[in-house]
Amino acid sequence: MAQWLYEEGIGECRAARIEKGRLVEALIERENDAARPGSVMQGKLVRTIIPKRRGIARLINGEEVLVEPIPPKIAEGASVFIEILREAIPEEGRAKLAKGRIALPGTKAHPAPSLLQRIRATGIPVTPCPAHEEDQLEAHGWSELMEEAMSGEVGAEDAALRIFPTPAMILIDVDGSLPPAKLGPKGAKLAAQAIRRMGLTGSIGIDLPTMNNKDERAIASAQIDKYLPLPFERTAVNGFGFIQVIRRRERMNLMELLRADPVETAALGLLRRAERHGQGGAAVITAAPAIIDRLHKASEWIEQLARRRGGAISLKADPGLGISAGHVA
Repeated sequence: MAQWLYEEGIGECRAARIEKGRLVEALIERENDAARPGSVMQGKLVRTIIPKRRGIARLINGEEVLVEPIPPKIAEGASVFIEILREAIPEEGRAKLAKGRIALPGTKAHPAPSLLQRIRATGIPVTPCPAHEEDQLEAHGWSELMEEAMSGEVGAEDAALRIFPTPAMILIDVDGSLPPAKLGPKGAKLAAQAIRRMGLTGSIGIDLPTMNNKDERAIASAQIDKYLPLPFERTAVNGFGFIQVIRRRERMNLMELLRADPVETAALGLLRRAERHGQGGAAVITAAPAIIDRLHKASEWIEQLARRRGGAISLKADPGLGISAGHVA
């Protein structure tokens, strides 16, 4: 039976979908005021790119949103309500703006559904995971998944993936010691599972080994259909072993979220460990200077940690530590 594990952490909330004892999908929602899919936000149309088709709106929080289409009666400078369809996506060089459309007349501003509301809407049971209980997320491989998302490396020697996000598409390279007829299906299965676990969306290219005939390629294609839930579209595996998968893109995937700000990612991970360390009470967090600086700037996080632990929290910078080598005592 499937279930969601839900953890209301400090600075972010986390959810893991568990099926047959395996973590098959992970979701993280960080605390910020960025535009999120499903929300309606007030703003102003500040620039027209293509008349009646595309423009830029600036929301009341200062964030800019790509808006299309633009109704004929809406001119530059007009106050508008924007229905957010896709959140901003970090990309190398420049970020992809959030995307939205002018809300229907009479629509009022409202926030997007929270992570907890979204997983409850699936109809699957939700199990809360408070810090004073057994770490169920960790028991199902949460840290290992975070490492995979940061490194882009998944699998073992016989079949492994290297995942490369690019502005055009996400590329997944499949390699391993298995013969092509076995590596193709195994690699396709691993890729489908990784796509789901990390929430990879948009255009995804999977480079499988070159297989000898259509039957072998069809077996590999079938693994995508078996392990990646709909909705998605895909091509067949071509003669060079390449298959393309298309999934609707609304939010950052796990790789984009964790890599967008590695210092914040490391700081939040360290807060998670600190909350669960020992039996509560005072604690000392020791980490690289960049991590400590980030925690000093987020005093509300430290105050929340102190309340949850029931003791004072001290921060100590150690220049000799790497960004992910912090510890709690």
